Amino acid sequence: MAEKEVLLSLDGLKQLEQELLYLRTVKRMEVAERIKQAREYGDISENSEYEDAKNEQAFIEGRILVLEKMLRNARVIDEPVGQQEVVVLGSTVVLRDLEYGDEHTYTIVGTTEADPAHNRISNESPVGRAIMGQRVGTVVAVDAPDGVIQYEIVAIK
Repeated sequence: MAEKEVLLSLDGLKQLEQELLYLRTVKRMEVAERIKQAREYGDISENSEYEDAKNEQAFIEGRILVLEKMLRNARVIDEPVGQQEVVVLGSTVVLRDLEYGDEHTYTIVGTTEADPAHNRISNESPVGRAIMGQRVGTVVAVDAPDGVIQYEIVAIK
């Protein structure tokens, strides 16, 4: 089975590479030092410091494997330039909630870079999926827990 492609912006790719480098160099060394110090306390069977350090080591090694897989399957998306006709990955889109009239601005990114708190939504999210490939003026319906929400695409930047 083929591994899933990870869509990233150039900034997203750099962030993942930096995190991987940090974990491989700095964090691995810090945890190894913590384990060494905890062993010096004596009996490791009842040593919570040793247990905590081993757990952190397992987490770091797991995260390294995840990052390596993501980078191996990464495809950098080109940042859209100029006026866009349709919503694509990397687009910044202004949506108007047709029920309340509120406007929301989102940047469409791959799942790895999604951060709804900073208005970066995944192309695989319900809203992202609904607006991908659509034009300004199009009304889309999004299934939400509270029911169907209708958005009009006001602008694509």
